[in-house]
Amino acid sequence: MGQILIIVGLVIVAIGLLVWLGVPIGRLPGDILIRRDNFTFYLPITTSILASVVLILIGMLLRR
Repeated sequence: MGQILIIVGLVIVAIGLLVWLGVPIGRLPGDILIRRDNFTFYLPITTSILASVVLILIGMLLRR
């Protein structure tokens, strides 16, 4: 359990560093953004797929 918490913490720190350095996480090509007068709709399709792939790879590494 402790090893999983350390890995999760390191992943959170890595994501925080990427955001701090200006990597556009959440504004990738393929994400849908619709802006109207009083309405904004955001659907992060590409970001969701990328997050899913990363989580799957982490899960596969933890199972070994």
